[in-house]
Amino acid sequence: MIIPSYFSNTTTLSLQQLLLLSLLTTNYTQDSPNYQNPHHQHNIMESIFIAQSKLRAELGLHKVKAIPNSKFQRHGTKAYASAINRYGLQPTKPGPLTSGKIRDPSTNWTSGKFAVGAIRDMWTSLVEKTGDNKPGEVGAQDQQGDMEYLCEVLIGTPPQKVLLDFDTGSADLWVRPDAFKNDQSSTFAPMHNKSWKIEYGDGSSASGFVGQDTISIGGLVIKKQAVEVAKHVSSQFSQGVMGGLLGLAFKQINTVHSTMGIRDPQPTPVDNMIEQEDIPKEAELFTSAFYSSRDLKPESFYTFGWIDQDLVKKCGEEITWAKVDNSQGFWMFDSTSASVDGDKIELSDNKAIADTGTTLALISDEACDALYKKIDGAAYSEKYQGYLIPKSIKVDSLPEFSVAVGGKEFVIQKEDLIFAEADESNYYGGVQSRGSMPFDILGDTFLKSIYAIWDQGNSRFGAVPKIEKEQKAPEPSKDGDGAQKVICTLDKSPAKKSVCIANSAFVCPSDC
Repeated sequence: MIIPSYFSNTTTLSLQQLLLLSLLTTNYTQDSPNYQNPHHQHNIMESIFIAQSKLRAELGLHKVKAIPNSKFQRHGTKAYASAINRYGLQPTKPGPLTSGKIRDPSTNWTSGKFAVGAIRDMWTSLVEKTGDNKPGEVGAQDQQGDMEYLCEVLIGTPPQKVLLDFDTGSADLWVRPDAFKNDQSSTFAPMHNKSWKIEYGDGSSASGFVGQDTISIGGLVIKKQAVEVAKHVSSQFSQGVMGGLLGLAFKQINTVHSTMGIRDPQPTPVDNMIEQEDIPKEAELFTSAFYSSRDLKPESFYTFGWIDQDLVKKCGEEITWAKVDNSQGFWMFDSTSASVDGDKIELSDNKAIADTGTTLALISDEACDALYKKIDGAAYSEKYQGYLIPKSIKVDSLPEFSVAVGGKEFVIQKEDLIFAEADESNYYGGVQSRGSMPFDILGDTFLKSIYAIWDQGNSRFGAVPKIEKEQKAPEPSKDGDGAQKVICTLDKSPAKKSVCIANSAFVCPSDC
């Protein structure tokens, strides 16, 4: 057994350290990639919760609210176009959109043949086929409009409040110059001979200089964090409420370069959190819980340094852990099966990444086709470049669809299989084809159904099912998070029953 370096200089181990050592060296597999004895895991987690509770009390840690982006507008084809831009994926199904650059077929993401940071080099122009089948550039797709949640971060001294998109698919912390004024921070220290530039396939871009400063996230103070300050931003980023982006992927895909053009990736906030002496091994993680306006009470949030044990207990299951392969810079894990109404689809050697910066869930054509075959009236639309679901369908009649995280499958709640209005008769599906990508991209459509634990210190991803039992009856739309208010009227009959008026696709809530 290999003893982790955390224990290498310890001669006498406390009970808590022994439990943690057991956790770190436990074999995850016994007939499945994730198996752990439930009783054993429960005891381990209780020990970890105790350590995290102590840290919360000492540092005053609290939840970071994930505020719905007021500029976010649901649009199915634009969301898919954003994924094409973001990952350079080449669609395998017909439609007007295609990547402006095709990867060398002799290389692929999972083989490790891509240079570190290659994803950034593949953000190239999106192309739309014209009437004569010749490519033409697509107009701006408003990348920041595809960021569903924004979070408050304090940067500098005195602290300046900045609303950032927390993105587990990238690794830069960059800010607009009007959102953070570095010359007003006494702790900002320029990092000379370093620059950064991010370009999106829709023509939007941001670039500038790099410095170090103190940031605070949910009460957790991180010093000497690389902050990339924009000097130039395109019009798409110069407006709106999003002040920038905070990357929560792995350092390899950070975009900082030296003035000589040599890549010089900087540590992410979680990297720096791990290096701080006041953060124990049990707390080298962050978590996310996304909710919809369908949900009656909960608010979306992140935590840094601790797991919300009350939410885990409310979910009623132990955390399922999957080992993370971060060699490509992403939160990648095994996802070797999916199921539609209990019919299992074996996906040998399949991988998936969890990405808070992508709104849709993009999966293999095999699994995607199997899902929509089970939905009455659903069909692929070349015009919209995606599967459409008829508005006439009732949510209860949609199939139960699940995807695997390690050795356990997690259900995507039925309401999130419907993403946005496509036209008068159809919705755009929340699950679509991943095209040429060799791994699934599980975005917000999937993440809303789980409580996610991003355990960077132990290179693993944790998930607990999280679907609210009581929900409003929403109607997906182009605005907000895809839900309109339910209209309730009072029946003037002697019974005085409350009547719910909602789209026929949805079941009225009992309290309406």
